[in-house]
Amino acid sequence: MCVKPMKTDAQLIEEARRDSDAFGELYRRHAQAIASWFQARTPARMAGELAAETFAQAALSLKRFRDEAEGSAAPWLYGIARNILRRSLERERLEEDARRRLGMPIRSYESDLEAVDERVDSERLAPALHAALAKLPRGQRDALELRIVRALSYDAAAESLGCSPLAARIRVTRALSSLSRLLKGTAP
Repeated sequence: MCVKPMKTDAQLIEEARRDSDAFGELYRRHAQAIASWFQARTPARMAGELAAETFAQAALSLKRFRDEAEGSAAPWLYGIARNILRRSLERERLEEDARRRLGMPIRSYESDLEAVDERVDSERLAPALHAALAKLPRGQRDALELRIVRALSYDAAAESLGCSPLAARIRVTRALSSLSRLLKGTAP
């Protein structure tokens, strides 16, 4: 039985210029290491995207590969990864600076995903919440709306309700407690 010697990365890169399967093999050899390298340096949400961008850039740069590590493409791939990371961080910094100058809120993918999760949860809970709100005494419901929904201070809510800030705070606290019991099904 003749065992075929494993091709070096340099040989795979040479073949990948004409054969995508060779690039696939190069990817399989190094993808996890490159992704782990990014995971150690960036938020998890970015690591996979930057690793994919690294291999896309490598595929576009096959003709520029120079074997300077005895057949290994690792130094070349990590060089591409460093450049991708540097450009990504610079782009992110410039975007944040521009948002600050324009007075725009700085948002992240994570906060967008959390907002979607919150929206789905709130849509699912909306019928029960509306039913529970309808069962609250009018003063508690009004205090809750002013303080929580409209985000007024307790002083402003109290002025609108015609009571003291302490009374407004007590109404909101009681409303939240009642809502919690109603939503959990333990209220009378």
